[in-house]
Amino acid sequence: MAPINLLALSGSLRSTSYNTAAIEALKALAPPHITIQIGSINELPLFNPDLDELAIPALVNLRDAIKRSDGLIIASPEYAHGVSGPMKNALDWLVSSFEFPYKPIMLINTSPRASHAQASLVEILTTMSGVIVDQAYTSIPLLGSDLDANGILEDGELVRALKDGLDAFYLAITSIERTD
Repeated sequence: MAPINLLALSGSLRSTSYNTAAIEALKALAPPHITIQIGSINELPLFNPDLDELAIPALVNLRDAIKRSDGLIIASPEYAHGVSGPMKNALDWLVSSFEFPYKPIMLINTSPRASHAQASLVEILTTMSGVIVDQAYTSIPLLGSDLDANGILEDGELVRALKDGLDAFYLAITSIERTD
């Protein structure tokens, strides 16, 4: 199996984030040919196009991680029917980035009722020329569960959903690469 490198981003800054827990569980489930790096968006300053030319360490690191990745995994909560502020801020910083366009993207939703933010996220990512892999979309019901990554890994249904999404994402990425 061809090795791939993925970058996973959580749109939540909470220490007990379901989105971060889902990404951590997915990383633990990844087979040896899939490397998942968990990136950070919490050090990014508020988006200001005037600062785009500066070497902001958090932004340089994020863009470099995206450049090295074969695809992105994004898990973001819904706040007031919208994408979380930290995720939107990170995406705004990436709008003028050469690293982001045409990256395959897997979306993870940890709250089945968070459909507004998911639709908004799809619109934003598509506008930015990201390639949403619909077959990899994974929705797992964590809201109110108090599960962390270890708890997710102990639930067979959640594990199966995450593995199925990752398998579909891997197939989509390797299919794209074979046709290039």
